[in-house]
Amino acid sequence: MLAVNKVAAGYGGIPALFDATLEVRAGEAVGVIGPNGAGKTTLLRVISKLIEPTSGTLSFEGASLAGVPAHAIVGRGIAHVPENRRLFPRLTSEENLRMGAYIARGTFAQRLEQVYALFPRLKERRAQVAGTLSGGEQQMCAIARALMSGPKLLLLDEPSAGLAPVVVQSIFELVRKICAEGYTVLIVEQNIRQVLKVVNRAYLLDAGRIVRSGSAQELRAAPEIQKAYLGL
Repeated sequence: MLAVNKVAAGYGGIPALFDATLEVRAGEAVGVIGPNGAGKTTLLRVISKLIEPTSGTLSFEGASLAGVPAHAIVGRGIAHVPENRRLFPRLTSEENLRMGAYIARGTFAQRLEQVYALFPRLKERRAQVAGTLSGGEQQMCAIARALMSGPKLLLLDEPSAGLAPVVVQSIFELVRKICAEGYTVLIVEQNIRQVLKVVNRAYLLDAGRIVRSGSAQELRAAPEIQKAYLGL
């Protein structure tokens, strides 16, 4: 579904991503793991065309993304949940969801019913101003807003960032539930222990380079990852 081939990118002439190559197949949950500053967020921003790569190619469902502007990416079927959620804080929870449905397939009511089935707590909070939701509820709202467009590929950027451990557990349970619904998911995350419980495969990104890839089981068992990232 998604092919990233030898992509490099950066900011103001300062490189942040080098020669990154990865793929995501339909129906998969794929993780990109690594420490803070490794280039994970940059990778997702390149895929959603918030920044242009300095070299390399990207394709989605066999079609090149070269020259496709960011606002057209959602129409292609890619939805991006950014780090720190980026909700409209003065709008209600449901108004935020409506903002995500501007190109939705099907009626707003149909999409809303499907999303509330996944996120029943948001139905309870539908009239609450988003800026007053808890951190976990805001993350749910951000993910639900992305799902309102009926994406073929969901990009999740650090969904556990800034959340208490007990909330992190519930967010990953929701991610697991979304994957079980058949969504294709690419998730970047520092919480390696949790994300390797959810994804089928993962890539290890370090200092802007993909240094290892394999099944979640293979990466969990790798001695260098156990020592550096899992505290074993």
